[in-house]
Amino acid sequence: MKIQITTSSYDLNNFIDSELLNSAKIEIALNPFKRRLTESQVSDLLQDDVIGMIAGLEPLTESVLRDAPKLKLIVRCGAGLDSVDLVAARKLGIDVVNTPNAPSRAVAELTIGHMINILRHISATDRSLREGSWTPTMGTLLGTKKVGLIGLGRIGKMVSDLLLAFGASVQAFDPNVTSPNSLVTLCDLETLLSTSDIISLHVPYSAETHHLLNAKTLCLMKSESVIVNVSRGGLIDEDALLHSLTSNLIAGAALDCFENEPYTGPLRLLSNVCTTSHMGSYARETRDQMEIEASTALVAGLKKHGFIPHP
Repeated sequence: MKIQITTSSYDLNNFIDSELLNSAKIEIALNPFKRRLTESQVSDLLQDDVIGMIAGLEPLTESVLRDAPKLKLIVRCGAGLDSVDLVAARKLGIDVVNTPNAPSRAVAELTIGHMINILRHISATDRSLREGSWTPTMGTLLGTKKVGLIGLGRIGKMVSDLLLAFGASVQAFDPNVTSPNSLVTLCDLETLLSTSDIISLHVPYSAETHHLLNAKTLCLMKSESVIVNVSRGGLIDEDALLHSLTSNLIAGAALDCFENEPYTGPLRLLSNVCTTSHMGSYARETRDQMEIEASTALVAGLKKHGFIPHP
């Protein structure tokens, strides 16, 4: 029997109770490519006697799951589950769990970092200086901005708390929230888009949120406003965003995620866009905690299915 870890990196020192797997003669295998896997690669790794996995963002489609004959448990090392076909997993009797708590702080801090970066033109000035130009650039303060948060879950709430500490005004759109922090104003999406200086996305990706920001909704934004997305790339229609940015319909964007990754598209070439490589959870303390939570959940699932005896 085997446990397959498919995240691009994993520190086995964070695998809690690994001795239980050893005693049950369950092997632990790491991702041999050390990067995000393609559908065919993950399918190949889930053959034979893989009974459980710790997954990254690789596509766990119905086809992949059907070709994993002994798989009983998927633990997502992270919060989002949009890379897993949950309907297929349910039909096939595969349990799916995630680690929603650990990534929140790291993603929230990167969100704030992106906001300050784009408001103070840090990346743009860095590029300019490296090219030989010493030109101090005038920016603006985060504490003077009205920030609109689309989504007020774990990460959205943490971002709002950090923003309030800076002195920013915070409003949010989230149909699932009725009683936020008293300093956060709830509003509808149209109001948020048309009145916010910064719009930050903090919702899961799904069919309902696909291209939530599109040609129609982007047109509601103020010309001096900016977008920050440290959530999921599919929330934004990238062609529509490119048009808005190159037509000066909005002022800028800070993007940590894209519809297709690794991203090689035209948004990365714009001077009013700053990009990072889907690294929201990539803080050492956070990764350690995510991996610990994932291994703990995995061992619990293996006990549930009888692969590891209860003490």
